[in-house]
Amino acid sequence: LHQSTRVRIRMMAALTSHSGVAGVQALRRRGGSASASTSNARASHGSDPCAPRGGDVYNANVRGVRGSTGTVAVARGDTFVKSRKTTSTDIHTLSCRRALAARAVFAPLALQRGRIDVRRQGGTQGQGGGLRAGAADRGVSSTPRAVASAAQGAAPAPDRMRVAVSGASGFVGTRLVAKLLSQGHEVRVLARDVKSARRALRPESLPSGTITFVDPSQWSAAIVGCTGVVNLAGEPISTRWSPTIKAEIMASRIKATKRIADAIEACPLDRRPAAVVNASAVGFYGTSETATFDESAPAGSDFLSKVCAAWEGAAGPMEKLGVRVVLLRLGIVLDRDGGALGKMLPTFQLFAGGPMGDGAQWFSWVHREDAVGLVIESLTNSAMTGPVNATAPNPVRMGEMCEALGRTLGRPSWLPVPDFAIQALLGEGSTLVLQGQRVECSAALNAGYKFKYERIDDALENILR
Repeated sequence: LHQSTRVRIRMMAALTSHSGVAGVQALRRRGGSASASTSNARASHGSDPCAPRGGDVYNANVRGVRGSTGTVAVARGDTFVKSRKTTSTDIHTLSCRRALAARAVFAPLALQRGRIDVRRQGGTQGQGGGLRAGAADRGVSSTPRAVASAAQGAAPAPDRMRVAVSGASGFVGTRLVAKLLSQGHEVRVLARDVKSARRALRPESLPSGTITFVDPSQWSAAIVGCTGVVNLAGEPISTRWSPTIKAEIMASRIKATKRIADAIEACPLDRRPAAVVNASAVGFYGTSETATFDESAPAGSDFLSKVCAAWEGAAGPMEKLGVRVVLLRLGIVLDRDGGALGKMLPTFQLFAGGPMGDGAQWFSWVHREDAVGLVIESLTNSAMTGPVNATAPNPVRMGEMCEALGRTLGRPSWLPVPDFAIQALLGEGSTLVLQGQRVECSAALNAGYKFKYERIDDALENILR
């Protein structure tokens, strides 16, 4: 540690008094444990906090903590740091320490010229000349002034989106981030807590791509130059609703949406995102066993209806800023590792499955792949605007859903959970499972979206087998 500190002090002295390769060469002349090499990286400079700007890139091998070795790349105009794991059994701890060390070493240069990004082994030369992460890479959130200075660059390549996502650690958000990265897009995670978001997303398991984690103080800078913004943030609603919980459910959605709206308003006109996808829910319509709701139906009058109406209302001002706003009213999202289906599976697997309540309530569902597909379609398809119901074309009743689940698993659906038991457990929140609504996805179909899973049997077959 003492040796590492001495090296870092020498590097800071060199880089403070010199810029670019001159600083590295000065360090070399002074006997520091760094060696420099030059490679031409014709990187198109961008506004994002991840991509380096154009010019020669200078590589220096720097000794890190506990004998690990990191590779640092410095591009003219911006600073881009890439750290490669060589000797460690504790990747998370070591990466964090190396990130802090890299910030300490390059802080003077970074504050003048851009931001610092630390990644694990596997980086390659990416599209447009930028350095892209390998499958095991993960971004490290940047310093405040670094993000702000990076917001002055150019837009991304036409075939590559740069998407800011809030609520990225949720059930839909995690799959959305993975999908965007797999398609070659860049993701900026607008996190309430960066550490929690990284634990939930596990960047080392994500597809190859560029991902940056941004804390709330830097949301505004991170949104500048984005192609689109996706707002999925909000406290979970599948719990017992106390007055405090109800207030948090409402406030968490409104606060995140207003923060995004304020950030977009502060963007230069030519640097604003083209589209914002703001989540909502089919709970907007209230509940009914007989009515059918499409996007033109009015809001209901229960608590969830009021939450959804307020959530959508907070997104309204963004339309006046010249941004296309999609209000994505999500149905019950199905996949095996979470959501409603994740809670139902254990009882069915124990031969104790059955509908909740009398089974007559409507169950407007959507496969998680289609939920993510509709988000991406909303970002790219200008025909998608205003309210869009994110539900499959064929809703079913709860009893039908449970029978389909039993068939797929080879288990009976014979043991209903009585209303009073659910009400005792969830209180007012029991309306989530005991009441429903039949919702049509007219806007999505009219805009040309093709659902991968239109029928519940096909969706369950895909998820469970």
